[in-house]
Amino acid sequence: MPERYNPNYIHHQNSKIVSVIREVVFGLEDGMVSTLGAITGIAVGSADRFTVILAGMVIISVESISMGIGSYISNLSEKEVIKRKLYEEKKEIKDFPHEEKVELRQIYLADGWPKELAIKMAEAAAKDRKLMLLEMAYHELNISPEDTGHPWKGGVAMFFSYVVGGLIPLAAYFLLPLNTAIYISITVTMIALFLLGASTTRYSKGNWLKTGSRIFILGGIALVVGYLIGEFANMVIS
Repeated sequence: MPERYNPNYIHHQNSKIVSVIREVVFGLEDGMVSTLGAITGIAVGSADRFTVILAGMVIISVESISMGIGSYISNLSEKEVIKRKLYEEKKEIKDFPHEEKVELRQIYLADGWPKELAIKMAEAAAKDRKLMLLEMAYHELNISPEDTGHPWKGGVAMFFSYVVGGLIPLAAYFLLPLNTAIYISITVTMIALFLLGASTTRYSKGNWLKTGSRIFILGGIALVVGYLIGEFANMVIS
């Protein structure tokens, strides 16, 4: 049977897709929210278009690299933890086969399987160390042995999505006068945040209005904070 029809292979591919989607959504959201809040405050406080553009480019450049590295390190650490857990479980299966078989049987019983079937399933798994490792990984460790992809993919996805997200609020300042750019930047970014939240329900099957509104409100909080700090700085400096 071709590998693409293997249920474990399909699960592995879906898991990798979900992981990348998570990084992309996180990067886009953080890029928009962080940049919008920062440059709005700078625009209000400085009233200087060049300063806003310079600050925005610095924020996007530094934060995208930081977020990309953070995602890479996080995913790498998770991968190493999974590998370590699987190594330890594999060793236990080799050194204590009877105890592991009993433990797996108890897990099946706790999951609600009939006693006779739980015994047979544990006996069958115990005859194959690879199968036993898979069963213990899924049922005891709550991890998937296949979920050990390349950590750099998450880092790259995070980096580029943050750059794209950051450019959304900043773009208006390249094209329009400062006073107009402030309102266009806020409007476009807040709409984009709502659409981003709503679009995630395609995978989560949640309520698009509720999800979109949630990210809209959270983004609005950062916007208000940035705006107030800009106003305060403007009053103090003036």
